Amino acid sequence: MRLLKHRKTAKVRNRIRHEINAERTHVHVTTGDVVRVMRGEDKGKEGKVLRVFRKTGRVTVDGVNIVKKHRKARRPDEQSGIIEQAAPIHASNVMMLDPKSGGPTRVRVRIVDDGTKERIAVKSGDALPRARAR
Repeated sequence: MRLLKHRKTAKVRNRIRHEINAERTHVHVTTGDVVRVMRGEDKGKEGKVLRVFRKTGRVTVDGVNIVKKHRKARRPDEQSGIIEQAAPIHASNVMMLDPKSGGPTRVRVRIVDDGTKERIAVKSGDALPRARAR
């Protein structure tokens, strides 16, 4: 029977690799926020954030980056065909909209007296509401 010489090092290497793969990036928008696209093909379009991918740092915005997907019918009552859906874009290409002026703004975080975090629009100083669509 062959002895495994490097069993301990392989275990450490796999653990480190998993930690790197499981890293999450900080994204400045959350699901339900209204954002404007600042770069790319759909520059200037506004929409609601449908989904946030924290591993890749991308967001899916309603009505932005529409791609065509060939879909096969899964059930007998479904229809096959080409459907259009929103594909994710990088979070650095979108900006939150200021509640006062409606223009794009950066986001700052302030800690309130009771210890909770509150998002603040840099342009106007107003609080940005958490509008999560569930």
